Amino acid sequence: MKQNLLDTKDYIVFAVYFVIVAAYGLYIYNKKKSTSTGSKDYFLAEGSLTWWAIGASLIASNISAEQFIGMSGSGFKMGLAIATYEWMGGLTLVIVAIFFIPVYLKNKIATMPQFLHQRYNGTVAMIMAVFWLLLYVVVNLTSILYLGALAVSSISGFSLDLCMYAIAAFAIIITLGGMKVIGYTDVIQVFFLILGGLATTYLALNLVSTHYGTTGIFEGYSLMTSKASEHFHMIFKPDNENYIDLPGLSVLIGGMWIVNLNYWGCNQYITQRALGADLKTARGGLLFAAFLKLLMPIIVVLPGIAAYVLYKDGAFQAEMLQDGSVNPDRAYPVLLNLLPAGLKGLSFAALTAAVVASLAGKANSIATIFTLDIYKKVLKPDASEKNLVATGKIAIVVAMILGVIIAPHLGIDKKGGFQYIQEYTGFVSPGIFAMFILGFFWKRTTSNAALFATIGGFLMSILLKVLPGYTDLSFLSGVGFSVKAASGLYEIPFLDRMGIVFVFCILGMVVISFLENRKGDNPKGLEIDAKMFKTTTGFAIGTLIIVGLLVALYSVYW
Repeated sequence: MKQNLLDTKDYIVFAVYFVIVAAYGLYIYNKKKSTSTGSKDYFLAEGSLTWWAIGASLIASNISAEQFIGMSGSGFKMGLAIATYEWMGGLTLVIVAIFFIPVYLKNKIATMPQFLHQRYNGTVAMIMAVFWLLLYVVVNLTSILYLGALAVSSISGFSLDLCMYAIAAFAIIITLGGMKVIGYTDVIQVFFLILGGLATTYLALNLVSTHYGTTGIFEGYSLMTSKASEHFHMIFKPDNENYIDLPGLSVLIGGMWIVNLNYWGCNQYITQRALGADLKTARGGLLFAAFLKLLMPIIVVLPGIAAYVLYKDGAFQAEMLQDGSVNPDRAYPVLLNLLPAGLKGLSFAALTAAVVASLAGKANSIATIFTLDIYKKVLKPDASEKNLVATGKIAIVVAMILGVIIAPHLGIDKKGGFQYIQEYTGFVSPGIFAMFILGFFWKRTTSNAALFATIGGFLMSILLKVLPGYTDLSFLSGVGFSVKAASGLYEIPFLDRMGIVFVFCILGMVVISFLENRKGDNPKGLEIDAKMFKTTTGFAIGTLIIVGLLVALYSVYW
């Protein structure tokens, strides 16, 4: 693809972004250094983050290259329906704020393995700690790093390796400052992310209107809805070629809930931002993040649809090709390369901010789990606070080096960035979510039941994945639980697969718990008080606004 390299104005804009983030991060670090050096302060920023910093940090860590590149690519391929990940994520954040966060805070949970140790036993906690470390390094860290470097390279013209090293180094610098530095610099990252993202969307809509002889972004949007009306449906029918990725009503009442509740409620990478705050502050941050999630499809989906409309009418024919076929993940970089000088630098900064913020958050979570759940509990139980912080910093650097080494060899770009992450995390999230949800709200649940969900859920996911190769599943197509894939086989859409595995895990856990624990509640069951889930009037009003907006969006774009 022809490169439209960065102009001097772009470098100036990017330099301003870099200096602001670096200077503010250094200011926060020096301020924090004078007040505390404890491990809880370093890993969780205990009592330091405001609601707006928590909310901004959640979004900055969540939105990365897989959204900018992968979700825009999905917008090019399947349309607005991919926005269900963002919009349902907004509602999920509210549910997590009401029901999950109070449980964590009341029980003084710092890490997800700590919760599992407290609720089940050390074996479950250690298995999951090792698993999460592998997942975060091999799947999440590498995909963020590689896709981010790929996008930055396509815009700047610098080599892929150089971009990967530079992004990793920038992320390490921010991460070494601890969660407080990450949290507050994420506020700036989100500012650049949203401003630069909106600039790209503005350009995309204007390109559409100009292409068809009109002007203005609203005219461009209207043209998109008429020229690609099939790209503005949220719920697919079974005969849609993209049904296997977004299987109809499953995005509202099925597997999408498991994707989101596991990601936002049982994920160290995300919940870590709220675990160091009081309940009111944590809930305020999650509610703020929920509103920002509703905005994200404008930034990461609409540009992909605009690129599709233009491509369908003869534009970008050569630019969208990779190895002789259309690669939807090229849609966003193609648009960025058309931005004028200055604005391109802003969007370049936005993309870099999204990647760096996500990498920093992920690396911090890796360091937290390794240090508090493996190093402190197994390797050196008598470690001092200073030693724990130093170990965390070493873990950050090691994790990032491993990410740089592993990322180029996984073929991430060939699988489709966004779907790559969803597919691989989907093998384990049903079991993890089942283990958490019963651990929260059913005192009778036992440790062996949790192990069954973890291991059995993973094996069941693999079985359902490979089953089409051995059995004809066409009989499930009548009820929408199987669809003919490109291979010619009838496969179960992975969201439906997650729903089936989740039900399997819940039933298995209930049976095992009843068999093992005939006398009643497990002594390790959590004390749940209904008053924990009571919210403030302001939070309730915010929740109603979000629900109202979602009902309106799904009604209009059904």
